This record gives sequence, structure tokens and C-alpha cells, in this order.
Amino acid sequence: MCDHCGHTRHAYNSCRNRHCPKCQYIKQVQWVDRLKSKILPVKHFHLVFTIPSCLHTLFYINQAVAYDLLFKASAKALKICAANPKFLGAQTGAVAVLHTWGQTLNYHPHIHMIVPAGGLSEDDMEWIESSKQFFLPVKALSDLFRGILCRLLEGALAQKKMNLPEDYDHFLEIKNLLYKKRWNVYAKKPFAGPDRVIDYLGKYTHRVAISNHRVIAIENDKITIRCKDPKTGKYTKAITLHAHEFIRRFLQHILPKGFYKIRYLGIMALCCMKDKNAQCLELIDKECYLPLLEGLNAIDTFRQITGKDPLLCLACGKGKMKSIPLKLCN
Repeated sequence: MCDHCGHTRHAYNSCRNRHCPKCQYIKQVQWVDRLKSKILPVKHFHLVFTIPSCLHTLFYINQAVAYDLLFKASAKALKICAANPKFLGAQTGAVAVLHTWGQTLNYHPHIHMIVPAGGLSEDDMEWIESSKQFFLPVKALSDLFRGILCRLLEGALAQKKMNLPEDYDHFLEIKNLLYKKRWNVYAKKPFAGPDRVIDYLGKYTHRVAISNHRVIAIENDKITIRCKDPKTGKYTKAITLHAHEFIRRFLQHILPKGFYKIRYLGIMALCCMKDKNAQCLELIDKECYLPLLEGLNAIDTFRQITGKDPLLCLACGKGKMKSIPLKLCN
């Protein structure tokens, strides 16, 4: 209720669920602001580690363990490949984010990694830059990723930490299928600077399976959603799903309770941040960004990033909106 003109409006409480498309914006902005003091002011590459569809059932029925192994396999593959003197010959790191969906809400687990274009030498005394347009050989990285993940999955099944799908009697059947397929770690062109990296990360880290703006229509128990055309990268396509099928697809992407979908690896790991990050900054002779939103609550954060006051009355433009119990409004 406005303390000047008495105007009232409903103000819904945030559910604070990390899968809600309405409750992630402020968290995303605050996280990106904190990251500015951690990410190195150099060019970065974007890598995507994807698994073949024949692993989808195994992953879905063992989500917590399987997703954790996916993080470990991609991180280890990156570390080993980067340390190879034939390629980069340096210690590297990454910010890794788990996504489990495709454009049509189908089940599609994959890891996005933002990796600095270079790394620390083995003795921590030199910053080794990668090629401007090339980070690591994709084929070698892909083969290494496949081998590590298969070994980790086989070990987890042997230790009874995971359950095998009913369609298979032994993991060897799945393994044979995996080695018949060619795995490709996708590598995008490097970002121009740290600002672009941070903006890009912000869009990826707190993204949920589908946002409200992609819903075109809801009628007759059917939902039409906007989809991106893989050829153009623009939202020019659409699909219509029955409500039950839409809900089923969305629920596939609810992560296990307590599971961390954002992880820091290598020289960017939190345990290495103080020493390694400071050493890297000294070697490249650059300063990190200072966070601007540290210590601010959600309302003050909104004011800072939009320049607008969310408590200002939209009816009179003078008063401040005060929270009151719903029963007092009736």
C-alpha cells in the first residue's frame, strides 16, 4: 500500500527455487558481480562437453552420481590435455555449468566451460598464452573425455553406486556403443574481453529449462513454446505440447537436492583462488575488477542495476509502497 495515496497492489513472495524462471534474476546479477573479482582479465574460450544419447537413461536414473562424474571427467580431460607440452603445457582452470536440456526441453545433459586462453607454467613462474584462435585440439580432448568418463562410470557401477538400466545386462554393452560413436567437445571462438565473458556467464549460470518469454500460447490443454533455430541461432521456430508432456519434460530438469550445478576448476577453484589468481594477475600485469554490489540486499541491487526504485508508487509517483498483511487490504 502506498503511504501517500493509498494505492494498493499485490506483491507476491519469491519462491526462491533455483528452477523458477522468475526468481533467478537478482541472484544472477549478484553472482556475476562477485565473479568479476575472480575471473582473469584475459580472453576466454567456451567449451561444451556433451554425452551421447545412449547414456541418457543411465544418467537420468542416477542423476546425482552421474552428473558429478560428468563434472569430474570433463575437468580431468581439460587438465590433462592442457598440461600436455605438445598442446599448451600449462595449468589451466574453468568455470563449469551443468545444463540438462535442449531447446525442446528434451533430456540433454552437458557441461558448459569458460576457460582462460592460457595458463600457469608448472613452476607457477610464467603465464603461457594459448593461440588466439585455438585453445586445445578438440579431437584429443574428446577422446580423452570419453575414456575418462567411461572408466568413472564403470567404476561407479562396479561399486554399486549406480544402477544399470533394465535394457542392459552389463555396462560393457553400453561401452561398446560409446566407442562406436565419435565424441565431439564443442569449442566456440574466444571472447573479446572479460566483460563479454561475464555477461555470457550470467546468461548461462542461472538459466532454467525454459523462461516465461518463450511461452507463446496456453489453450485447450496445450502449450506452444518458442524454440531456437540451430542454423540461425534465432527463436523462429515453435512446438506445441500437451500440458502433461510439457510438465513431464520440465520435471526432467529438476536437479537433485543440494547438487551444485556451478563449479570452479583448476586454477580457478576456490581453494586456489587466493594464491593462483594473485600470481596470474601479477604475471599478466593486469588488475581484476572490483565488485559493485557486494553487501547490497535484493532491493538495493535492483536500484543499482536499473536506476529505478521498486518501492516507488506507480500511481502517484511520490509515495513509497509498504508491505501489509493481505487481510488488511480486504
